[in-house]
Amino acid sequence: MEFAHQYQILLVHDLCYAELAFDGYQPTSLLEIPGGKEVGVEFHTLSKTYNMAGWRVGFVVGNSHIIQGLRTLKTNLDYGIFAALQQAAETALSLPDRYLEEVQQRYSSRRDFLIDEFASLGWTVEKPQATMYLWVQCPPDMPSSTDFALTVLQETGVVVTPGNAFGPGGEGYIRVSLIADCDRLAVAMDRIRQAGFRFAPEAAAV
Repeated sequence: MEFAHQYQILLVHDLCYAELAFDGYQPTSLLEIPGGKEVGVEFHTLSKTYNMAGWRVGFVVGNSHIIQGLRTLKTNLDYGIFAALQQAAETALSLPDRYLEEVQQRYSSRRDFLIDEFASLGWTVEKPQATMYLWVQCPPDMPSSTDFALTVLQETGVVVTPGNAFGPGGEGYIRVSLIADCDRLAVAMDRIRQAGFRFAPEAAAV
């Protein structure tokens, strides 16, 4: 925040997973931080929480001058989204809080299920507090996360994302999505188990 103030840099916070938080954790909004509204804006989307991926419905809050500039840009690029989608978004945002609690419970159940499944195969996976993904360490005998992801795909038909797709810091991990129900996730894990995948740290010494 101080860096953005000092150099007059626009700070953009993507809080698309704001409601997908578990175990009492609440993600921090940029607007909660003193001075945040002076230098930045925060984007939200209905894609995750309300299962509206592909509808391109979201909103931005924060510095009014920045938002006005965005409005000017948008009016020269497009004409907004289909009115029926806007009405659907309005309905979604009007849902009671219990809906959000159900969404959180759904994703936390999938998180816990997958962590237990990977544990049965030797993996220790950190339990995230807010997300719709798990980051799973690659076996030490795999040259890269790309190699591991491709091997899993070829041998099981299960698609995972190599961590290096998100930058150097993701190397050594794969990202596993929690968007499917537990019964579907169980099918994927059974395939991984039957293919003989295990996490064996001792393999690094071979």
